Amino acid sequence: MTDTAAESWQRWTESRNAAVGAPHGPLALTGTHWLAPEPAKLPGLPGRWWAEDGAVCAELRLGDGVRLEHASGERELTGRVELRPDIDREPGIAVLDELRLVPIEREGELALRVFDPAAPARAAFAGISVYPYAPDWAVPAVFTPFDDGGQAVLVENADGRARPLAVAGRIAFTLAGQPHTLTVSGEGGRLSAVLADNTSGRETYRFRFVTLPAPDAEGTTVLDLNRAFLPPCAFADHFICPFPPPGNRLTVAVEAGERHVVTV
Repeated sequence: MTDTAAESWQRWTESRNAAVGAPHGPLALTGTHWLAPEPAKLPGLPGRWWAEDGAVCAELRLGDGVRLEHASGERELTGRVELRPDIDREPGIAVLDELRLVPIEREGELALRVFDPAAPARAAFAGISVYPYAPDWAVPAVFTPFDDGGQAVLVENADGRARPLAVAGRIAFTLAGQPHTLTVSGEGGRLSAVLADNTSGRETYRFRFVTLPAPDAEGTTVLDLNRAFLPPCAFADHFICPFPPPGNRLTVAVEAGERHVVTV
């Protein structure tokens, strides 16, 4: 017996709440510290930290308590330490007591993210407000790739900086009898879009993300706006999220998907 679309969606909403509220989920992010080539102290962390040769580096002493997170177990880090960023095949994640220290790289710049299970935002989290499931918001879509296989569009990010967003093509679909298009990115066969609509900034967060199944040989896929979800920056200001690229504001009120964070 297979689940109905509504039951599958309900499980998706439950998994989203669990992931967001996890000890080191997005609500736990308390800082993204961009690193310079010169060693410097970071708030609340021992040692000195800097960026060098594509890695997050630190100088640590025995007893500082920073440990490398590894499948075979943790070990304390001492001396000069190099942690590969999240784009690497084997990134280096460190822990300090309950904190999780995640090195990241964005457009050639390196930073250290600090996740704290005791973050006030996580303590105040009471769930994600969602619209009720409605099958009419799941519609067929046709993907047309760009002729050159992809391009980069410069878009503003949540931190106020403009960065290139890799996009692969456009999807065309119909909502309430009206044709629409969205520019989408592609990774691992699946498609994703950053979009806004006539609920954005009022009934919902100012923009949302949505993921689509890989298109078939004819480019056919499904846009299920019941699964439009909040970007990470809706949960913590320290995330970098791209705003919708030009043309990705729908001229309808998409009363589907996640709306906003609920707090106590």
